[in-house]
Amino acid sequence: MLAGILSFVFTGYQLLNAGYDTMANKDPQSAPLQIEANGSSLLANCWSCGDMRAMHFCNACGHLQPPVPTDYFSFFGLPRKLNVDTAALEKNFYTLSRKLHPDRYSIGNSDEKEWSLEKTSQLNDAYRTLRDPISRSEYLLKLEGVHFEEQSKAATEAARTSGKDKKQVIPPDLLEEVFELNMQLEEARANKKLGEADEDLARDLQSTKSTLEAKYDGLMNELKEYWNQWDAVINRAETGEDVAADRKRTLDSMLDLLNRRTYVRNLVREVNEVLEV
Repeated sequence: MLAGILSFVFTGYQLLNAGYDTMANKDPQSAPLQIEANGSSLLANCWSCGDMRAMHFCNACGHLQPPVPTDYFSFFGLPRKLNVDTAALEKNFYTLSRKLHPDRYSIGNSDEKEWSLEKTSQLNDAYRTLRDPISRSEYLLKLEGVHFEEQSKAATEAARTSGKDKKQVIPPDLLEEVFELNMQLEEARANKKLGEADEDLARDLQSTKSTLEAKYDGLMNELKEYWNQWDAVINRAETGEDVAADRKRTLDSMLDLLNRRTYVRNLVREVNEVLEV
């Protein structure tokens, strides 16, 4: 008898999970909430009526549900993929913004008002990250445990202030170009301090800047190819296929590209600073 009950519950649990993505694509609020607790998957119940709760609202009584730790993709009911329908994402964002607005909970359960504030903050962070292609890519890599080299402008300025060398990863295909550019930049900075102008050097730097900007734009198209590879890997994983090697290879490729892109962006910024009158 007990075995039969457990079998029924497990089957129902599988059916709910199987329907999650389909429901999430239609409405991220209606998918049953699944919480990872100590390695176990649990389906949470509504605090108000005890029915099966969804991510944001109870499907039965409509009450707002408390926030739970979750990633930005899950917050919107999305699979962890990189090709995102940004128009649908924007629509879901505005729908949730209206439904989660704290003013809707000014009267009634005080907990719900507090939850609405927390969820609104989560919503804004998630939308801001996922709508931007680079932020979305970097966020997914971080979720997968990938760490970036510090090549930001803030890191550059901090290194200059402390007198320490900033850790940099020069893309191999740019080594020769970067060496020559650094020499030109040093010469241009020296001329600037002395108040001297070198029109030939300025033209060379403008030409280099145009080349770097074209390379920078091209890297975005290359990144989208890796998005397709990643999404295909996730699709294969969902069928039970072992994709560990392809998963790591794609993540490594995206990391390398994003580091190259950041490095090229920093080079363009340095050229702009030198060319400023």
